[in-house]
Amino acid sequence: MSRAKTIYTCQNCGAQAPKWLGKCPDCNQWNTYAEEIVSQAAGKQSGLIDFASLPPKPITEIDAKEGLHIPVGMGELDRVLGGGYVPGSTVLIGGEPGIGKSTLLLQTLSRLAQSGKKVLYVSGEESAAQIKMRGERLGAASANLWVVTENSLERILEILKKDSPQILAIDSIQTLYTGQLSSAPGTVSQVRESTGHLITWAKRQGTTCFFVGHVTKEGSLAGPKVLEHMVDCVLYFESDPGQTLRILRACKNRYGATHELGIFEMTGQGLKEIENPSNIFLGERNQKNPGSVVTASLEGTRPLLLEIQTLVTHSGLANPRRTCIGADNSRVALLVAVLEKIVGLQLYDQDIFVNIAGGIKTEEPALDLGMAVGIFSSFRNLAVDPKTVLIGEVGLTGEVRPVQRIDMRLQEAAKLGMARALIPSRNTPGTKELKNFQITPVKNIEECLHQLF
Repeated sequence: MSRAKTIYTCQNCGAQAPKWLGKCPDCNQWNTYAEEIVSQAAGKQSGLIDFASLPPKPITEIDAKEGLHIPVGMGELDRVLGGGYVPGSTVLIGGEPGIGKSTLLLQTLSRLAQSGKKVLYVSGEESAAQIKMRGERLGAASANLWVVTENSLERILEILKKDSPQILAIDSIQTLYTGQLSSAPGTVSQVRESTGHLITWAKRQGTTCFFVGHVTKEGSLAGPKVLEHMVDCVLYFESDPGQTLRILRACKNRYGATHELGIFEMTGQGLKEIENPSNIFLGERNQKNPGSVVTASLEGTRPLLLEIQTLVTHSGLANPRRTCIGADNSRVALLVAVLEKIVGLQLYDQDIFVNIAGGIKTEEPALDLGMAVGIFSSFRNLAVDPKTVLIGEVGLTGEVRPVQRIDMRLQEAAKLGMARALIPSRNTPGTKELKNFQITPVKNIEECLHQLF
């Protein structure tokens, strides 16, 4: 008998080697190589659907349906997807356990089924009865929503060939396996092979596929990075521990922008869309509190008012702490250096903590002015007017640089009851006047501080 051929595969990046390696030379991760048996039938299509190659066509004769977005029915999800799903596209939804991936998926499938689409929900982790119980709690009931519990890729493909659904959901992709490979479900080779066949089927049939993916301890998507390259759209769920707020962010989208985000609240009846998230982020704000500043961020096409909380206190450590939650640590270090050099603050012996309230994470430069003023406010123990919003990017020489779409930010601030905004002077020309709202242009950080204190 011929000896079974084995190969070692990195479970982090998918690299392969003929022998075991302690450190992967491609991704530099330790102890990620696992032995896998290469089946003699690998590479053959026995048991799988044979995808005949399509003849090439002139680009002028191709019916372009890729730009055709069909709304899902959930405004926040449609925003992240770029207007809705695209027929034949594949969407990967990742997030920590219990964050709401399956809940979002079932709510989405229910709305699509109620609109007349034929939907197939394939679960490799839950029984049909468990899905039914969750569906009753969420109000997801439709005759067009079909449920099956299956892990075998071959049997799933046979079901797809027979029923031909318009929408396919796999929960989760790490539970699938194919008999063409001898490795265990969840390994790199199984995930890659199963995903590849389902994507090929979806492209040929024009079916939209939703995949649910697990997240590792480090916060990355389980399985090879190639999985993210194979799909058309990658969505990540984010949430702070103990909070009901859920943020859905796109890190890849071939049919839309990647800087959009959707905001939900987890309730007993599932995920509820937040229509005005600025009220949520500013709802617990204390009035006239030193170190508390309001700024306007732009996430995609949506302006958000955020509260930046800062705390500056004397440090008894040789190296003072610089802790940032939701903000970029390197930008805060840059602002601290500007305040020391340009303004003259002595911050070398101070612990500095910066937090963006509400659990949202952003790295937009327009928050620079708010963070710099917040640090100054906490250090001097001077409160900023709670009806004032600060917008602008701060340069290394202390200048306040212009930001994009200033009118959208100002309109959001005026709508939520703000009375004054300090903005970059170069953003002032062409800015629309707003009723009962004062716009103050500033050129540098020193001028901004003189206007406030």
